[in-house]
Amino acid sequence: MIRIVFLLFLCLVSLQAFPQKGNALTVKELKCEYRQNPLGVEAASPRLQWQLNASQRHVVQTAYRILVADSPEQLQKNKGNIWDSKKVKSNQSIQVAYAGKKLEPAKAYFWKVMVWDNKGNASGWSEPAQWQTGLPTAQDWNGARWIAYEELPAERRIVPAQHGKGEKTLDEGKNVLPLLRKEFSVTNPVKRATVYVSGLGHFEMSLNGEKVGDHFLAPGWTDYDEHALYVTYDITKQLQQGANAVGVMLGNGFYHIPRGSQYRKLTGSFGYPKMICRLVVEYQNGKTENIISDGSWKTAPGPITFSSIYGGEFYDATLEQAGWNKPNFKENNTWKQALLVEGPKLEAQTSTPVKLIQNFTPIKVTQPEPGKWVYDLGQNASGIVGITVKGKKGTSVKITPGELLNEQQLVTQKHTGSPYNFMYTLKGEGTENWQPRFTYYGFRYVMVEGGVPEGQPNPQGLPVVVSLKGLHNTNAAERVGKFATSKDLFNKTENLIDWAIRSNMQSVFTDCPHREKLGWLEEVHLVGSSIRYNYDIASLCRKAMRDMQMAQTRDGLIPNIAPEYVEFEFADGVFRDSPEWGSNGIILPWYLYQWYGDKQVLEEYYPMMQRYVEYLKSKSKSHIVAHGLSDWYDLGPERPGFSQQTPNGVTATAIYYYDLNIMSKIANLLGKPQDAKAYEQLGMEVRKAFNDTFFNTETKQYATGSQAANAMAVYMQLVEPQHKNAVVENIIKDIRSRDNRLTAGDVGYRYLLRVLDDAGRSDVIYDMNSRTDVPGYGYQLVQGATALTESWQALPNVSNNHLMLGHILEWFYSGIGGIRQSENSIAFNQIEIRPEIVGDLTSSNVSYNSPYGTISTDWKRNGNTFELSVEIPANTTATVHLPATATAQILESGKPVSGNKDLQQLEPQNGRAVVKVGSGTYRFVVQDANFE
Repeated sequence: MIRIVFLLFLCLVSLQAFPQKGNALTVKELKCEYRQNPLGVEAASPRLQWQLNASQRHVVQTAYRILVADSPEQLQKNKGNIWDSKKVKSNQSIQVAYAGKKLEPAKAYFWKVMVWDNKGNASGWSEPAQWQTGLPTAQDWNGARWIAYEELPAERRIVPAQHGKGEKTLDEGKNVLPLLRKEFSVTNPVKRATVYVSGLGHFEMSLNGEKVGDHFLAPGWTDYDEHALYVTYDITKQLQQGANAVGVMLGNGFYHIPRGSQYRKLTGSFGYPKMICRLVVEYQNGKTENIISDGSWKTAPGPITFSSIYGGEFYDATLEQAGWNKPNFKENNTWKQALLVEGPKLEAQTSTPVKLIQNFTPIKVTQPEPGKWVYDLGQNASGIVGITVKGKKGTSVKITPGELLNEQQLVTQKHTGSPYNFMYTLKGEGTENWQPRFTYYGFRYVMVEGGVPEGQPNPQGLPVVVSLKGLHNTNAAERVGKFATSKDLFNKTENLIDWAIRSNMQSVFTDCPHREKLGWLEEVHLVGSSIRYNYDIASLCRKAMRDMQMAQTRDGLIPNIAPEYVEFEFADGVFRDSPEWGSNGIILPWYLYQWYGDKQVLEEYYPMMQRYVEYLKSKSKSHIVAHGLSDWYDLGPERPGFSQQTPNGVTATAIYYYDLNIMSKIANLLGKPQDAKAYEQLGMEVRKAFNDTFFNTETKQYATGSQAANAMAVYMQLVEPQHKNAVVENIIKDIRSRDNRLTAGDVGYRYLLRVLDDAGRSDVIYDMNSRTDVPGYGYQLVQGATALTESWQALPNVSNNHLMLGHILEWFYSGIGGIRQSENSIAFNQIEIRPEIVGDLTSSNVSYNSPYGTISTDWKRNGNTFELSVEIPANTTATVHLPATATAQILESGKPVSGNKDLQQLEPQNGRAVVKVGSGTYRFVVQDANFE
């Protein structure tokens, strides 16, 4: 008997030491620097994260162990020869800094993690993950040089760019869009091959005739005088034994914006296109070979005869040189030695790339005028046009994309930048396929001239357009949110906004995909709170921080756009210097900390933030900041643009105070108590000045009493506590008196929604946004918009693909879905589930994949019964707010809530029962629910 007991004890110990399959606890979603298996990591101490998958409730991580090795074999043997963290007692599963041996450049590292929880479970090792380091220093490029076809003389550079067409003396845009090639041999079995490459403005690399990677418009946009990004690709599978050839095509992008007859918002040039690369081949015998860009490369003019980020792209297929990017190509006399040139400092592109992710086929084809064929693709989106054609050599097809049609039902670009065209000249060899490489536009419609759709009469023998499709480009940020409700108008509104987000989420957050394509900063923090519910934008926001750091001026100004290719000095400079825009440099890093737990971003950019606060202080008079754009594109009697309802000083000073409040919190977090006290004291002075200047103690209104003015005063906590309720009531009274119409614009509307939600007045939000007969989301849909427009009125004379008014997505998730952070939560480690059951909503199904895992709510309303299914990820806790009367019966998984050990009943709040839960899935039913 003793022997049996002893054997059972050994089995139990064995099970705990060596977890078995089917364990109650596993580890998933391993990421390094926010990415799965990233390449080109330059951080000396990369931050690691993972999620727990637990079958039990109330699971909290109590410890973890990380192994990092320099080979899969070492890791498989459970040997962390680069780092073994040992067992660390901690619940931290995000932002875990690597603390092993010094990382080497251009090297792969393999890692895995196991965890322990509060239930006595050990997870077993996760599936292995990896990251590969980049080239953090100039020496790491191993002698690689920037190479080009030609070099722009220094005196012809146009930096900063000139707004519009620029002076006639500027470069005429006849630069060569070159091909670059290099052949090399592989004679031994390959273990791994990696290429580090940058091409300015954009590049497309191929190896042995096949494109390398799936990026579009690589690398991301930057201030090229400060730095350029390089991209890292794993090309192991594309190498072949024996002869190999690497080829590179270059495009202008924002690096060179040429003159000429095509449209351009800006005219500028950092130089002519150039390229740098280091290709590293690691052999199985342990040897390494480097193929670098140098003077031995050959270059020739390519078939792209014109390329402009603003004007389009022209391609002459008669200039193609078949096989130029394959081995054993016979070069003709157009080829010459590549020119060695200088280039900017290089940094790894660590943000998610831009890709072509979706195709659109026409839903209708018409011929409004002879020779002009209009294709309706059904969706307004950023993109390019791909065509399949056949015809005579030297004939050309002209393609004009656009958002809207004019009265003649032809494509119009009148208000989005004209002319913008794609032009393809046929080589006359059977069926030909083509799509542009280095530009894009925002469009729903495509007009074709010089070609005829297949099957249509063609007496002139023009090229036949066999097929045409739209190819949508967007940032490849992972989709993390899902939203659906019983109200179809809200589902369509979400889709409307999402298309604008996708169209303007490139390598920067742009304003529009056609007219400007610039990184206007206000939308990043104002709409960012909505975007992050739908997409993982951590790495992209990190890039936005770097762009702002590069754009900050010597006196501390963070300009309205970043990268700042052009300095907008007209209209008293407000398009360059508006506090609601520049304050993104302070608000965004704070949001990144709140959303993703990124404390490092606060440490890294704290000096930048300090300088901007000092700049605003220098611009203030008696603590009031009165310059800027204020509540841009609000609703008033005039055409939208400059704020009509709210004075500049209100929004600018409110943002200034908000900045100071944030800076005080950050300073305390970073262990800088003196800074924190100074910011707090200055904030108190600004607050007093704000109220003395703008608050009417009799009417309880701020300034004009606009929705934006009152909402910002409440949200920023500028209003004295004893007046808060009265100010909120004034906001509601204004909305109701306008028959539930909004007036707030780009800046104010986000805060209006937040104040109403926080005050428990989601019914007002619902009523404002359920209308289709007055300017707003529903009105845009009725007008035929398929992406969110620049104006509430869906005006045809402004952009019809703009994300800046997309604030309501935040309420769709936090209000209708009820998924929000508790007051002191970081990265959703403390969750509040508080769905708003308002209007005629009868159901909602919403989920958000937070840094800790999926949070989801699925609720239904049926008479007086309310059903709610909730999923809470491991390593977090939540409070669930249920619409229950004092006498309501509340069940969870069929059992009464009272006495349930898995639940903790808290004091009711605002007519709702409140239950605290740990991780797990819960199914609540409330009989006799309270929906008031």
